[in-house]
Amino acid sequence: MSELLNLYEYFLGRRVAEGLGERRALLTDESALTYREVDRLSARYAHLLVAAGLRPEERVLVAMPDGPDYVGALFGILRAGGVVVMINPHIKPDQIRYFYEYTRARVALVGHEVADDFIGVLPESAHRPELLRVDTPAHVAALEEQPTEFAAFPSHEDDAAIWLFSGGTTGNPKAVVQSHRSFVNTTELYGHGVLGITADDITLSVPKLFFGYATGTNLLFPFSVGATAALFPERCTTETLFAKIAAFRPTILVNVPTMVNHLVAHPDAEAQDLSCLRLATSAGEALPVELHRRWNELFGAPLLDGLGTAEMWHVFVSNRPDDVRPGTLGKAVPGFEVEVRDEEGSRLGADEVGYLWVRGDSRANGYWQQRAKTRQAFVGDWYVSGDMISIDAEGYVTYCGRADDMLKVSGKWLSPIELEDCLLEHEAVDEVAVVGVRDSDGLVKPHAFVIPSASATTGDALAAELQAWAKTRLEPYKYPRVVTFMDDLPRTHLGKVDRGKLSREAPSS
Repeated sequence: MSELLNLYEYFLGRRVAEGLGERRALLTDESALTYREVDRLSARYAHLLVAAGLRPEERVLVAMPDGPDYVGALFGILRAGGVVVMINPHIKPDQIRYFYEYTRARVALVGHEVADDFIGVLPESAHRPELLRVDTPAHVAALEEQPTEFAAFPSHEDDAAIWLFSGGTTGNPKAVVQSHRSFVNTTELYGHGVLGITADDITLSVPKLFFGYATGTNLLFPFSVGATAALFPERCTTETLFAKIAAFRPTILVNVPTMVNHLVAHPDAEAQDLSCLRLATSAGEALPVELHRRWNELFGAPLLDGLGTAEMWHVFVSNRPDDVRPGTLGKAVPGFEVEVRDEEGSRLGADEVGYLWVRGDSRANGYWQQRAKTRQAFVGDWYVSGDMISIDAEGYVTYCGRADDMLKVSGKWLSPIELEDCLLEHEAVDEVAVVGVRDSDGLVKPHAFVIPSASATTGDALAAELQAWAKTRLEPYKYPRVVTFMDDLPRTHLGKVDRGKLSREAPSS
């Protein structure tokens, strides 16, 4: 691999140079765009950004809905030598101000629907990016005036390409600075090597493009081989997803456990035609065995649970299409090394639970303005994750939870995931999250927050039934001391269950 590497060239420019310019690159409800059309759109965005003051290595904040403009803007930023900073467009004003000041972005590309919130924060922010409101008639006219050619900046493979965000449950999210090299490496090792993506694939994603998991599987991976990415801007509900599958007929569905749960629990699930899928992926959170079983019964397509982090960009442990073992994350993706170590950094044996250590060429440069946390997490060639795992003698990895979420109950370790899996097997439970809460004696006890199924009657009787259910299936100390019924679970800016908030707001036992 040459030291000069620009993601625009690797993922988009080369497709046009290879003669694939007329292949379908993007599919939306309104239209389909070819690779040549996306390439021209990216050039127009590059010119527009340079005119707005962007210089190489400066950051551009992207807060836009999924669609052709998002893709054109992303590649336009990279083409101009800029750094993409993707955030959830639907965030609160105090979070907008935080991202303005933390990223010190030169330009902000903001979707029309949320632009007022982003504009409203500008006067009170210590840093004010040049804000471009997209999807307006004026923006469209300005784009159309730009040239359709732009010479890509000669980025180095180690230059910052995209900022991803990690954390945010107990404080502000920290930026993970990822290089051009990382995205190419994982694309080839996981996208090509494990998923086997080809030019004939059509991808469709539950998470939006600002989530690094979707950026890869629903944009970069398909673009690396001349395949098609299907995009839609609206929030992904169960009904919306079934409708998009019927309309787009994807071959790869990029999924998360929460949506897997909604799909299999939908009253019309058996009537849905998902025969177009050759596989689906799951990441972001642990996939319960019970949900995996229900998926297999209803839809059949291989569901590949895997684990990735922003610090290693994307999935580095995964099940394979021909080797799916429910309840595990599968094995390390070839090209990555994964080990289990204790708190002192010593390697542990088969089936022992410890911290996940991983190394490979997708490791980030570090955290932006977080030297202490960078030194703690990036040790030599390794990234030391806060995830707890075990690896059996055959190399299959089992996820046990975040280190901060693991519970010491009655002097013994309890993985919240184990109790959640157990409770999900009960017909009255639609979704559940287990957290540790200190009781009046200062001891940590497991509390279960349950979203009941539509037919369930909530109350003390059902809570007691769920407690008894767990006692008869797990070791006695693992049952939930308190069961709280909820309409929904709080989530972070990336859509993961906000366990910190649950723990802070849990009723005392």
